Amino acid sequence: MFKLTRVVLALLLLAFAVPAAADTPEVLRVSAIPDENPSEMLRIYTPFAEYLSKALRMKVQFIPVVDYAATVEGLAASKLDLVWYGGFTSVQAVRRTNGTAKRLVLREEDAQFKSVFIARPGSGIKGLADLKGKTFAFGSVGSTSGHLMPRYFLLQDKLVPEKDFKQVAYSGAHDATALWVESGKVDAGALNFLVWAKLVDGKKVDLSKVNVFYTTPPYVDYVWTVRGDLDKGLQERIAAAFLKLDYANPEDRTLLDLHRTKKYIAAKDSEWKGTEEAAIAAGLLK
Repeated sequence: MFKLTRVVLALLLLAFAVPAAADTPEVLRVSAIPDENPSEMLRIYTPFAEYLSKALRMKVQFIPVVDYAATVEGLAASKLDLVWYGGFTSVQAVRRTNGTAKRLVLREEDAQFKSVFIARPGSGIKGLADLKGKTFAFGSVGSTSGHLMPRYFLLQDKLVPEKDFKQVAYSGAHDATALWVESGKVDAGALNFLVWAKLVDGKKVDLSKVNVFYTTPPYVDYVWTVRGDLDKGLQERIAAAFLKLDYANPEDRTLLDLHRTKKYIAAKDSEWKGTEEAAIAAGLLK
């Protein structure tokens, strides 16, 4: 009887010692921070869902969200599996998931990302110091390139937006910031350099009414991130699906062009430590 009890106890201890099986969902739920208008988000990310579905041989669904915070909470609650985050939201996601969220891949450009500051020609704004007493627009509060890093570099230049500017507003998206400045709704604003380039290339902005007067130093930004309890094998396959995209292949090029890049590279979690420190310095994280 005593031996039997010891065997049962040993089996119970073994059962508790074995970690829970990693999760492989029936449908991989993909999302992205809403840094552009909803129709543009669908245009960009629906093809990514279709590509991943073929590459992973499983169902993949793109799930639009209403704001940046929804992507963080969605990943933490296991309602989202893979998210295209900005640098700041990836830091928030890792914190919110107790360090378990895993960064997989980023575009080459994201290792040396930049923000641009724009203003109307003739406004007298030729440098950051000229923003004193002006109205200014950031993008979303949670945006790395539309808020955190522009704010950080303003602070580095001894400018406190809420103190030194006439008014601070949040447009909610990079393309909206450009339109706000062009229309004269605000005197100046900041947005990510790739969206600005896309707006210029697509003739979506009138360069006689808005132009760049300052470009930030480089920093690390956007990254594809998974929830940590997702099956490790699936995580590796997701990363491989992005890393194998070849710009010389016409089909791959179409997908890469949607993200305005020529290739993805592997992510290292340690590279976002500077982003976290910038967020703390800017008062956006404790």
